[in-house]
Amino acid sequence: MRGLVDYTDYMVICSGRTPRQSKAVLEAVRFDMKHNHGVSPRRIEGEREAEWILVDLLDCVLHVFTPDAREFYRLEHLWQDAPSETYTSPAAAAGG
Repeated sequence: MRGLVDYTDYMVICSGRTPRQSKAVLEAVRFDMKHNHGVSPRRIEGEREAEWILVDLLDCVLHVFTPDAREFYRLEHLWQDAPSETYTSPAAAAGG
């Protein structure tokens, strides 16, 4: 995102299959950032509904969507000019 916006260097967009799974993704990120990097999110929005959770980690902004919300907001399309990388977890690739 560097050069496109001035509020963050990176944007991560990911999905949970359900709001409950989206919350689990948030909790895993929050735990890892605190215990392995000594960083707590500056702000979290949307945690209660968990259709779209926005996590401000300063240098990185994390978006955790449910599939319907991700399709509706289409952030990948909005930021299509930004360099991107795609990661698929081994479990997702195996259909798990």
